[in-house]
Amino acid sequence: MAFFSKIFGGGKAAEKAPTTSDAIQKLLEVEEILNKKQAYIEKKVEEELATIKANGTKNKRVALAALKRKKRLEKQLEQIDGTLTTIEFQKEALENAGTNAEVMKVMSYAAKAMKSAHNNMDIDQVEDLMDEVKEQQQIADEISSAISNPVAFGQDVDEDELMKELEDIEQEELDKVLLETGPSPAKEPLVELPAAPSSTLSPARTAEAAAASSSSSRTKASKEEEDELAELAKWAN
Repeated sequence: MAFFSKIFGGGKAAEKAPTTSDAIQKLLEVEEILNKKQAYIEKKVEEELATIKANGTKNKRVALAALKRKKRLEKQLEQIDGTLTTIEFQKEALENAGTNAEVMKVMSYAAKAMKSAHNNMDIDQVEDLMDEVKEQQQIADEISSAISNPVAFGQDVDEDELMKELEDIEQEELDKVLLETGPSPAKEPLVELPAAPSSTLSPARTAEAAAASSSSSRTKASKEEEDELAELAKWAN
């Protein structure tokens, strides 16, 4: 009991609430002590069990005494197991509480920063500013529209007159081109030439053909002269 009082503190010195980190550290120290005690009791249970097996029915008094001690030790083990489970739950709860505390601390810090940022801002001022921005944007749009509208650059000219003048200019250019080129010469009909011979003649056969053609021409001319002389003699008689 004095040991636990030493760990957790006691009396008036323990008035200040410990932090979660301190509490978790204390629980870890107690858990280590209980684990050592548990290991010691488990060893004693094994010894008592060995005594029981060694005596058995030969020495019932010793065996029964060892069995009673074993039962008490096992009861202590059950209590230690329960205590360790409770400590485990407490550690988890403290860890979650510590995490939540840190989260709340950070959120509070962020809230203070946001509040500080909004100290010089008022919702009415923001709305007035946005209205002013909107108004200036409308003025800028009107100025841009006025600049882009060329009211002083001949917007009163008749579109039909412009199209008529454009057509006249195009017609003048077309007439000029026609006068410069003049009438195109008539195309003469093409004379169809005889097809070239399909086969190629040798030089010797070409000469023979030329000679035969020349002889045939002379024979035809001589026959025509003889016919003319015969006709003349017949007319003279």
